[in-house]
Amino acid sequence: MPDSNIITIYATEWCGDCRRARKYFDKYGVAYRWIDIDDDKQAEQFVIRTNKGMRSVPTIIFPDGDILVEPSNAQLERKLNHNGIVTNRALE
Repeated sequence: MPDSNIITIYATEWCGDCRRARKYFDKYGVAYRWIDIDDDKQAEQFVIRTNKGMRSVPTIIFPDGDILVEPSNAQLERKLNHNGIVTNRALE
């Protein structure tokens, strides 16, 4: 389901953690695909399968296949730095 060349964020519009993650990605100019699982039942089922029956959002899929679920900004920063998507310098 996820596009292997771009970060995919499975989310909902009403979720505070989803809005925070989106704001974080936007702030640092990180390209992503946003999929609202309230509007896409196939995506919702993907999230439920991925999270062992839980409808946990945001569920973020990275191009390397890693998945972060409900990550903090610090976790996003570590992941983006690790993958070279955003450097520490860009985050200052």
